[in-house]
Amino acid sequence: MIDFRPVLQIVGTILCLMAASMALPALADMASGHPEWRIFVMSGFTTGIAGLGLMLGTQSDFQSLSVRQTYLTAALGWVVPCLFGALPLMFGAADLSTIDAIFESTSGLTNTGSTVIDGLEHMPRGLLLWRAQLNWMGGMGMIAMVVAILPTLNIGGMQVFCMHGGSSGDMPLRRSARVGVAIVSVYVILTAALALALWLAGMPRFDAVVYAMSTISTGGFGTHDASLGMFNSAAIDLIACVGMVLGGVPYLLFPQLARGRWRTILHDQQVRLYLWLMAAGSAAVVLWLMVERNFSVLGAIHHGVFTVVSVMTGTGLMTIDYSDWIGLPAAVLFFLTFVGGCAGSATAGIKVFRLHLLFANARVQMHQLLRPHAIEVPTFNGRPLSNEILQSAMGFLFVYVLGFAVLSMTLGFLGLDFLTAISGAAAAISNLGPGLGETIGPGATFGSLPDMAKMALACGMLFGRLEMFILLVLFVPNFWKQ
Repeated sequence: MIDFRPVLQIVGTILCLMAASMALPALADMASGHPEWRIFVMSGFTTGIAGLGLMLGTQSDFQSLSVRQTYLTAALGWVVPCLFGALPLMFGAADLSTIDAIFESTSGLTNTGSTVIDGLEHMPRGLLLWRAQLNWMGGMGMIAMVVAILPTLNIGGMQVFCMHGGSSGDMPLRRSARVGVAIVSVYVILTAALALALWLAGMPRFDAVVYAMSTISTGGFGTHDASLGMFNSAAIDLIACVGMVLGGVPYLLFPQLARGRWRTILHDQQVRLYLWLMAAGSAAVVLWLMVERNFSVLGAIHHGVFTVVSVMTGTGLMTIDYSDWIGLPAAVLFFLTFVGGCAGSATAGIKVFRLHLLFANARVQMHQLLRPHAIEVPTFNGRPLSNEILQSAMGFLFVYVLGFAVLSMTLGFLGLDFLTAISGAAAAISNLGPGLGETIGPGATFGSLPDMAKMALACGMLFGRLEMFILLVLFVPNFWKQ
C-alpha cells in the first residue's frame, strides 16, 4: 500500500506557498484602489487552510520518496495547484466559469499561455499580475522537476543528465539542495534583470514586471491582447527575445551562466543544436518575409526572428499576427512547435536533446550498414549513450506523437475544424499557447471553444508539461499494487 502522507505533505507545502504568493496581487489591487484585493485575500485564505490541513494532517518522518510516491508527488504537485490557482479567476473581475478558470490557471502554471480572457487592457492589475505569477511559479516548478524528479524517473532519456552530475539521483541531498538554490537564485536575478531592462527600454514599470515573469518562464501571459506588438519597440522586443532564449536553456546550466562560464554552455551539444535550429528557422522565415511579404531587411529580421524564438521556446508572445503565414514559414513554425527548447528548461515539446539522441543513434546505424563489423556507440557531450537511454527516448517520442494524434482527433470529434484541432492540440501538448487560424490564432482567445474542448486542451497541457509518462503511469493497475 502506498503511503500517501509524504505526498500530501509536499502538496500541502506547495499550496501554502501559493497562498502566500496571492498577497502580491492583493497588494497591487489595493495600491490601485481596486476592490478585487478582497478576492485574493479570500482565495489565499482558502488555499492556505487547505495547504495547512494537508501538512498538519499528514505529518510523517520520511527521508526520501519511493518511485511511486515520486510519480504521485509530481502529478498532484501540478494538478492540485491548477485547481486552487483558478479561485481568483472564478470570483474576480474576470468572472470566468469554473471550466474557463481551470483552463486559464492550468495554462498559466504549465507555461502554455493560452487564454480565454479578452480585453486584458481593462482587467485590474492584480489579476494581470496573478496570471504572470502563475507563469513564473510554473517555471519554478520545472526547476524542482529538473533537479529532483525527472532524471531519477528515467523518463524519455532524462537519465542522461545523471551522467552530468546534474540530478538528485546521483548526488547527496545537500548537494541537490545547493544546486536547486543556485538555480532559483539565478532565475530570480534574471527575472529582475529582464524587468529592469524592459523598464529602461520604455515599458511601463508594471508591464515590465509582468512581461519579465512571463518571458523568462516562457509562459507568455501579458497585459495586452496585442502582446508586445502593443509597444511597437524594437528594443523591447530584443530584450524579450533574449529572455525567451535564456528561458529555453537548461536550468542546470544557470549557475555556470552566473559564473560567466559562457564557453562551457556553448560547448554543450544540446545548446548548440538549440541555437542552430533557432538560427536556421529564423533565416528561413526572414527570407520568406522579404521575398513574399516585401518586408524590409530590418523589419523581416525583427519580426521573423522574434516569432521563431517565441514559437520554438513555447512562449507565445508576438509582435505581429502570423496566423495568415502560409507555406514555408507555417511549416517551419509547426516543426519548431514540436521541437521546443532544451531539456531541463521551462520549455516543453520533444526537446532538442532527444532529437540529438535519435540523430546520433541513426548515424551509428547508418555507419554499421556500411561497415557491419565496426563497433561504434552514439554519444552525448562526449559520453556514450546506453541502449536504455535510447529506448527511453524512442518510447517518449512514440507516446508524444500518439498523444498529439489522440488529442487532435478528440478536438475534431468535439466539432472543431481541422486547422483549429491540429494547431490547438500542438499548442497544448507543446505548451505553446496560440494556435493557428481565426479561432485560436495569435491575437485570438480560446474562449469560444466548447467546454469539453477546453478541458481536453487543459489535460493536454498537463500531459505535455509532465513529460507524458508521469500521468500515464497512474492509470496502470500495477502502479497501485504493492
